[in-house]
Amino acid sequence: MSTNDSPSNITIFRGFPEKGCYTWSPFVTKLESRLRFGDISYNVDSGSPTKAPRGKVPYITFECDGQMQSIADSGLIVHSFVESGYLKDLNAAISPVQKAQDLAIIALLENRLYFLQGHERWIENYYTMRAKILGEMSWPLQIVVGNIIYNKTVRTMQGQGTGTFSSEEIATFRAEIWESLNAILSASYSQHRDSESPFWLWGGDAPTEADTVVFGFIISGLICTAGPMTRQVLDGYPTLVAYARRIHDEYFPDYKIWE
Repeated sequence: MSTNDSPSNITIFRGFPEKGCYTWSPFVTKLESRLRFGDISYNVDSGSPTKAPRGKVPYITFECDGQMQSIADSGLIVHSFVESGYLKDLNAAISPVQKAQDLAIIALLENRLYFLQGHERWIENYYTMRAKILGEMSWPLQIVVGNIIYNKTVRTMQGQGTGTFSSEEIATFRAEIWESLNAILSASYSQHRDSESPFWLWGGDAPTEADTVVFGFIISGLICTAGPMTRQVLDGYPTLVAYARRIHDEYFPDYKIWE
């Protein structure tokens, strides 16, 4: 991305037609929170994987140096904006060890929990997921496209490794991750219990890159009706819910909150 001018007219394509609310995708919320933490305004639109540069959402379009450009993948979008100086590097002030820990949390969620939750959504609660993701399609098309997605998901899960475990084992893995995140955030929450402002993963005064990912996955878990077991686990951790609620109140007051 050129650095001569700052990007303008940013639109995030979220894959869902609704506005004024979060989506089921943790990566969409990760990207939105990252821009809001940097006080960057943007618009939202539905878009679709078929129109996305890498075949997936979220992706963005923006105007820079008089030309419309597009980038896909939440991580690459943030990296590009940070590299261009348009967004501040949230991890610039933390130590190398903390940066490694930050990356570890991001990898744990994006490369591990994502698949564990995907199994719950697409395998265990397929019809609920299909109705939401493909709700804009005609009923016959939902069946055809849904079967394609399901079969692709099964193959991916099998090759990635998640599909080799039972539903009970996968549920245990998910619960262990949430328990670990709760332990980390509880230490930070204990220092901010009497405040209503956001508290962050590592207890600092500002978020790190991992906070955008943690927030995205918590929100996704709280609102996705195709993941009832994840929602039940999250409801059992008031600190995780408080973490999300405070960020919501500070940065997303225009969005509908989860019930």
